[in-house]
Amino acid sequence: MRNFFKVVVVRWLSRTPLGLVLLGIGWWFGRRRKRRAQAGVSTAGPADGDRRRRARLRVRPRAGAR
Repeated sequence: MRNFFKVVVVRWLSRTPLGLVLLGIGWWFGRRRKRRAQAGVSTAGPADGDRRRRARLRVRPRAGAR
């Protein structure tokens, strides 16, 4: 019944641009909340969470090197 209610609310909100913005904000907060909840349970270690950051810090090749 709860999932049905969620579907009805999402369909009703998605009819307007303001509703879509609210849905996006709610989705973002829900995702943050889920991530924080999993962070305490995770056994992978702190390095696995930094994959995105490490990808940005890749060493660039020198200008003259091939």
